[in-house]
Amino acid sequence: MAASVTLGVIVGNRGFFPDWVAREGRKEILALLKKEGIKAVCLSERDTKYGAVETLEDARKCADLFDKNRKAIDGVLVTLPNFGDEKGIANTIKFSGLNVPILMQAYPDDLKKLDMGSRRDAFCGKLSVCNNLLQYGYPFSLTRTHTVDPKSQEFLEDLRNFVATCRVVKGLRNARLGAIGARTGPFNTVRYSEKLLEMTGISVETVDLSEILGLACALTDTDRKVKARLKKIKDYVNTKGTPEEALVKMAKLATVLDGWIKDNAIDGIALQCWTAIEEYFGIQPCTVMSMLGEKLIPSACEVDVSGLVGMYALQLASGKPSALVDWNNNAGTNPDEAIIFHCSNFPISMITSGKVSHHEIICTAVAKEKTYGPCTGHMKPGPMTFCRVATEDVDGDIIAYVTEGEAKKNKLNTFGAHCIVNIPDLQGLLEYACKNGFEHHVAVSYSQTGKAIVEAMETYLGWEVYGHAL
Repeated sequence: MAASVTLGVIVGNRGFFPDWVAREGRKEILALLKKEGIKAVCLSERDTKYGAVETLEDARKCADLFDKNRKAIDGVLVTLPNFGDEKGIANTIKFSGLNVPILMQAYPDDLKKLDMGSRRDAFCGKLSVCNNLLQYGYPFSLTRTHTVDPKSQEFLEDLRNFVATCRVVKGLRNARLGAIGARTGPFNTVRYSEKLLEMTGISVETVDLSEILGLACALTDTDRKVKARLKKIKDYVNTKGTPEEALVKMAKLATVLDGWIKDNAIDGIALQCWTAIEEYFGIQPCTVMSMLGEKLIPSACEVDVSGLVGMYALQLASGKPSALVDWNNNAGTNPDEAIIFHCSNFPISMITSGKVSHHEIICTAVAKEKTYGPCTGHMKPGPMTFCRVATEDVDGDIIAYVTEGEAKKNKLNTFGAHCIVNIPDLQGLLEYACKNGFEHHVAVSYSQTGKAIVEAMETYLGWEVYGHAL
């Protein structure tokens, strides 16, 4: 489930225009937010005239209210039932000290009601408010059309996108990610800058893989937590054909990871998944990672921390599990289709007929009995969002690309977890990824949240983001 969101609501008003529309607009907006399950922090009609903001005193009252609720407020919705007072709105945000996404919405006029008793002129007022917000240094989001009726489906979609943007911004600015083990030696591609991520608010906690495996080896087969975790594994996925010894080791690893994640308040992990863990502990960690992802603790392969950032962003936006995949194969001759694949650690809700198996690639270098753990199956068909984040260390930037597409029903005869995806102008996206040095991994989720993620990363986090075919 997506996290609930609280919005600070500023109802604009200007006395030259009919102010009864501010009263009605406030009621309409608050009713919509309540229906959507969005909590609202807004002046009451006892605080100011109609609970709107116009004067300097109104702005200070609203700012004080927002300040008292700053820990709860994830974003600000500015609604203009009429022209609105540009300074009152900008001052409210300035005085409050909030640093959250802002959505600008202006009511449309009715061509039959342009008399002085009914006209809104919010079309014009929105330009003035946006001008002031830029003068004050505040980024903001816009509805798709300049004026939009809050009762329309269009605004409902705009609002939902904005709420997803708020979740991504808040989540990434406060993220705590775990890097477990060293980067897999041959994979220079997953290098990243902890310092650049920290400047955004993303902290990375590191731990040596040997510490985790040492704690796992110290657990007994009869340990209460290990036995409970073993049962959860067997209830979670088809383990037929997997040696009991391997399943017990998975349970031990999961028990230790659960404890480390809890102790360090970790939101997601990137794990050194080959080949030390197979050679010295005797399992592949994929199923353990799959279970973490299913309970919304995204888990990335090959210590790909920047890939994990994309996974977490997708999860924040959609409230659904995400996965990290390889752009792996062409899909015949269709230039807009490709095969995405991993071994896999995909959450079970993303695949059909999930089953634990051995790793058909790693077992060419490590004994087969040490490579049990991949959670395999066909990925489900459905709409998808794709996100890749990278740190551009030389230039001191964080960069990303985001797109949407479709996972197709497939019966590919191969191992791991996989599907064929269709993305408009896929070749253009792949050209962009290659020329800009992006990794071969991409994060995916079954959602359509591309626009919300681009808005969060580009407008509010200040990253360089390419929104492909959005």
